[in-house]
Amino acid sequence: MGQRVLVLNASYEPLQFISVRRAIVLLLQDKAELVEAAEQRLRARGISLEVPLVIRLVRYIRIPRRMRLPCSRRSILMRDRETCQYCGAQPGRAHLTVDHVVPRSRGGETTWENVVTACRDCNHRKGGRTPEEAGMTLLTIPRQPQYVAFALLGELERHDVWRKYAYV
Repeated sequence: MGQRVLVLNASYEPLQFISVRRAIVLLLQDKAELVEAAEQRLRARGISLEVPLVIRLVRYIRIPRRMRLPCSRRSILMRDRETCQYCGAQPGRAHLTVDHVVPRSRGGETTWENVVTACRDCNHRKGGRTPEEAGMTLLTIPRQPQYVAFALLGELERHDVWRKYAYV
C-alpha cells in the first residue's frame, strides 16, 4: 500500500501527503473527512472503506505564511511555470535556463527576487547586462512564493485528482 493521500486544511489548502493507513486513522477518528476516493475499497472483518485520495481536516491548522523555501533551479522553474520570463516561450524544462536579473558578475545574488526562468536565446541575448540595458522586459516581477503548498506543486501535478488543488 505505497499510495499516498493528499491532506487539505479545513480551508481546502493543500498541506501534505500521508500514507493511506494514516489517512484512514484520521477518518476513523473523525479528525478528517473524505473528499475524493479511488474506485477500489479496503476490506477488513465487518468493514469496507473507500481508499482515500484526498482528505480534508475538520479543524483548521494554522500554518506559517513566511516559510523559507529553498531557491533552486527546480523551484524557480515551478514558480515561473516553465515559461521564459522575457519572451513567454515554453520550450520545455531541458531547454530553459535560470537567469540572474542583476548578473552575478555585478554582485547579483541567487535569491527569489533576482532569479527568473529564461529560454536559452533570451538568456544569451541578455548576457551580462540588466534587462533594462538589454532592452528586455520581465513578464512578472520575481518574488518568493508565499504559501506552503508551493512546496507540493510538483507532486500535485502528478495525479489528475490532486491537480485541481494546486491553485497558485
